[in-house]
Amino acid sequence: MTDILDSAHRPPAPRPPLVTRPLLLRFASILGASAGFYLLLPVVPGYAAGHGGGGGAAGLVTGVLMLATVAGEVVTPALAGRLGYRTVLAAGLFLLGAPALVLDAARGPFWILGVCLLRGLGFAFTVVAGGALTASLIPAERRGEGLALVGLVSGVPGLVALPLGPWLTAHAGYPAVFTAAAVVTLAALPSVPGLPDRIRAAGRPVGLAEGLRAPGLRRPAVVFAATTATAGVVVTFLPLALPSRPGLVALALFAHSAAATAARWLAGRHGDRHGPAVLVLPALLLSAAGTLLMAATGSRVAVVAGAVVFGAGFGVAQNATLTLMYARVPASGYATVSAVWNAAYDAGMGAGAAAFGWLAAGTGYSWAFTLTGAAVLAAVLPACRDRRAGSQALGMSKK
Repeated sequence: MTDILDSAHRPPAPRPPLVTRPLLLRFASILGASAGFYLLLPVVPGYAAGHGGGGGAAGLVTGVLMLATVAGEVVTPALAGRLGYRTVLAAGLFLLGAPALVLDAARGPFWILGVCLLRGLGFAFTVVAGGALTASLIPAERRGEGLALVGLVSGVPGLVALPLGPWLTAHAGYPAVFTAAAVVTLAALPSVPGLPDRIRAAGRPVGLAEGLRAPGLRRPAVVFAATTATAGVVVTFLPLALPSRPGLVALALFAHSAAATAARWLAGRHGDRHGPAVLVLPALLLSAAGTLLMAATGSRVAVVAGAVVFGAGFGVAQNATLTLMYARVPASGYATVSAVWNAAYDAGMGAGAAAFGWLAAGTGYSWAFTLTGAAVLAAVLPACRDRRAGSQALGMSKK
């Protein structure tokens, strides 16, 4: 009886520290990769169009970049297992940064596409190998909060670099922005040696094919891809849907990014206490509702409110799906989770933007937003199935 009373009055064990020296070093590589990627994302299409490629080249360079990224994400787990995570992460930073230095000399469209191909592979290496390392550096009981913090670190460079790239191009020219992107990316290389080269893993390895077959990974990835498809639509087509209202577009995009960042943080804290699985379906419904609101392109209030609601759903979906997928595999499967989740992100954005462009050409932007919001709801079925299946959906032991 005394032991029971003593245990009842014993203070709870302290939570393990979240921010450690290795995680701070990882933040440096996240900042470098994100800033270098987003600086050139809105700049290179215009550069290609102005150097003999025309308007078709502008879309092609982004397509090649994303295609190379998805391809790189597929092969990175095997490369990291063979070569080590530090080597793959360092190679990714180099491939993302160094080719930018030759863009000014690569004036033909085929040379520009080659640079985009290399940079896409580099970005894939950084997000998959780096993502697996990040998960290994975060205590399991604080994984949601830790991934939310990582999302904040990776999101801020995008908020700054996306508008900075075109501004720097207009005021200093293409060579300046190409050099800036290369320098900020390559400057992160000295942080890599301080990171672990291997992930301590007691469980058996989880291959990419096995991860894609496992419902416990596949279903959250499908739900997340549905939300990222709309994210690609919002970023790409909201300016085209409101060409005479640039101030409204800027406000809506900022509101979307701010809401996503805040929601990702709150979802992480909530998920650590109550589990991330309960957040996946609400995130999907919020994303669909926000998309439907933005269909009222003639209403300033509806556009901004829709951007906020969609941003909140997207932020919750980012954190909840990734946290849930990491929780369903042993540490040996972290690279596979990172690859599947990032491929869902990039493929969803690319496919969503491509389909929306075709749809809007036939229906107009308002109807295209409406149909997109309705299409997002198709992912309700896998979200409900995953919620019912619970933590056993993967069908493999973590031990």
